[in-house]
Amino acid sequence: MATAVVHFEAGAVSDRGRKRPSNEDAFGFSVEHGVFVVCDGMGGAAAGEIASSLAVDEVLRLLTSRPGSDVQGLKVAAENAIRVANQAIYSRAQRNQRLSGMGTTLVGLLVEESRLLVFNVGDSRCYRLRGSRLEQITLDHSLVEEQVRVGRMTPAEALRSPLRNIITRALGTQPCVTPDLFELEALPGDLFLLCSDGLTRELSDSLLESMLALDLPLDQLGARLVTAAKKAGGHDNITCLLVRAEG
Repeated sequence: MATAVVHFEAGAVSDRGRKRPSNEDAFGFSVEHGVFVVCDGMGGAAAGEIASSLAVDEVLRLLTSRPGSDVQGLKVAAENAIRVANQAIYSRAQRNQRLSGMGTTLVGLLVEESRLLVFNVGDSRCYRLRGSRLEQITLDHSLVEEQVRVGRMTPAEALRSPLRNIITRALGTQPCVTPDLFELEALPGDLFLLCSDGLTRELSDSLLESMLALDLPLDQLGARLVTAAKKAGGHDNITCLLVRAEG
């Protein structure tokens, strides 16, 4: 059976929110090469901004120069990019005591024709809207979400927990890190959202589902999501990268 030809378009918006003095999120993408990345940095002074920017730069550099490949090839390319980005951040922090402990979450999308690979470290997320149904693709690497998954905490308890900011995996904080990988097949009309937790802490999945169903250009849709998150509190930096599959 022939596979439908799928093309992609993208748009992104990033905002420091209402409470933070600076924006430690970073994003980057190349529609031509099928690479889309969002990072949420952490660390004192400007360390979070350095970590997230380093991760985006390294991942884009490596994945935009990859050869065309099958799904296994995409996995190898993504894992290598994560390894190199992690080492770049970790080494930089080791050389500069002011940057000690810096790190970043990362969520990315890698496209080859209609094949997709989603990869993540930390609690930045990827969602897919197919038709009117929103599905969270990634799993948060956070203490409370891991407790929810093993049944030791309810989702409602996780939302209220004072431990909800603790992530269990990040780029740059350890010599090695392992990403989660998710294989998908894109259909025309699919809409993917890559975002930092500044969005998902403020807006419920049901609200995201209804907003993503709006028929708007991607830049305008991203701006609406950011505005809604700021109105809901805007306690953190907010980044939305939207990727739409077209037939």
